[in-house]
Amino acid sequence: MTIDRRTLIGSAIALAAGACVPVERDRYGRFGALLRIVEASANGTLGAAVLDTGTGQVWGHADYARFPHLSSFKLSLAALVLHLDEIGEIDADERLTWTGAELLDYAPFARERLAQGATMRELAEATQTLSDNTAANVLLRRLGGPERLTAYWRALGDETSRLDRTEPELNNVPPGEIMDTTTPAAMARTLATLLYGDALGEAARTTLKRWMAETRTGTNRMRAGLPGEWPAGDKTGTSMWPGMGSVYVDVGYVEPPGRAPLTFAAYFRAAQQHTKAEPAAEAVLAEVGRVIAQYAGT
Repeated sequence: MTIDRRTLIGSAIALAAGACVPVERDRYGRFGALLRIVEASANGTLGAAVLDTGTGQVWGHADYARFPHLSSFKLSLAALVLHLDEIGEIDADERLTWTGAELLDYAPFARERLAQGATMRELAEATQTLSDNTAANVLLRRLGGPERLTAYWRALGDETSRLDRTEPELNNVPPGEIMDTTTPAAMARTLATLLYGDALGEAARTTLKRWMAETRTGTNRMRAGLPGEWPAGDKTGTSMWPGMGSVYVDVGYVEPPGRAPLTFAAYFRAAQQHTKAEPAAEAVLAEVGRVIAQYAGT
């Protein structure tokens, strides 16, 4: 994808929003059609879902197709730590330690704190805001492994999302694999439950949303397409595992002025194998953000 193609995507969306999607009779279908235009203009497969917390309606494109969590599972893991602390099952101030052998390639916080360890709350924050892989594994080890996070999703009413492995193996999810996957619709609903439902107490919800807002890994993705003045937060995931293509994920929330908040989950599997994050692929998710902004403005 070139800059010219990204311009083409934006032009196609603007044209469709104005006049070229007459076959879609309802508002949700019309904006779902805009997402199909984004996918048609990109070199890959897009799945996205948006939940309107004011109506409970979910709309999107390929929103029941399975995609890998990648590092986006860390948002739910951080929420689990906050939840277990508030119900007294754990003490988030408990200090955990790890060995040098547990340090993965990307572990900025865990590497810095190797000698002294960190509290579970600190590890949860680093897992969300920095996407620290070792911090996530240390928390999973303490809480009972990937199956414990899957059980939490089930308790939230999410019968779809699953985590089967730890970092980094969970990033190896070729097309057709169901391990370590979710669907856009399932994750948009789970985020709405966590951030705007009663699954977490007020203090835990506030903390989680603050961590998401402070996360900077997604500034070139969904949030790049949303108005900068709208409160928003997210968690991304990226995988260039050989043989599975390149996958880009962004899940989060946005609070447009004068209307109910929205939660979103978007997944883009590029057709080509990348060796580093590709700006054109991230721009596909930014276009999804622009479609959400159009929806919120109508």
